[in-house]
Amino acid sequence: MTPEEVMTVMAARELENGQVVLVGVGPPNAAANLARRLHAPDCVLVYESGAIGAKPQHLPLSIGDDDLAATADELVSVPEMFGYWIGAGRIDVGFLGAAQIDRRGNINTTVIGAYDRPKVRLPGAGGAPEIAAAAKEVIVMLRHSPRAFVERLDFVTSLGRGGDAFTVITDLAVLRPGDDGELGLTAVHAGVEPEQVLAATGWPLRVREPLEVTEPPTAPELEELRALRARR
Repeated sequence: MTPEEVMTVMAARELENGQVVLVGVGPPNAAANLARRLHAPDCVLVYESGAIGAKPQHLPLSIGDDDLAATADELVSVPEMFGYWIGAGRIDVGFLGAAQIDRRGNINTTVIGAYDRPKVRLPGAGGAPEIAAAAKEVIVMLRHSPRAFVERLDFVTSLGRGGDAFTVITDLAVLRPGDDGELGLTAVHAGVEPEQVLAATGWPLRVREPLEVTEPPTAPELEELRALRARR
């Protein structure tokens, strides 16, 4: 199994049956669809483009994939999606990605480098600020490296939040905020040493005791995930 497969399965396990889940593309898309096919068949998948209750037969390549419209229970306009669904607090779990994240869970998806003269211009905010603020729970998925886990963001796109309703899942570990809102290491994936996670983090990461080890993906989880990707 690959590190990304482990990350995706761990994120899928966070979802509960019946939750309304706002899904993006990439690993969050795979995680949400995997959960719906295995242990959470009544999850309502919502996409920013306006598809509500989508049941895609393959992993959508974008939020505008025609398979979403064809399988959705309802299609709404983007203003209605943001005003009536996201902004009104009707999203139970919102998935976010990040190019950079800091110790408080603040996220950058805008630029690397100075805003007016960036080294890399990223996709931008999209609906991330609204999702971060209004979803009842937020799950951030990204690969763990010093370039991603930084002491100071180049740009603050979305604000983090403390409490149990914020989780960061990477290809190495799981991080959650402590009482003061700072992210701490709560679990490592099987075969990963805590020192690997500390070395891949750009600030002195706190290790919460007792440190857990996540259960490795099962054969059915990996088989279904790979089958999903093969259908793209």
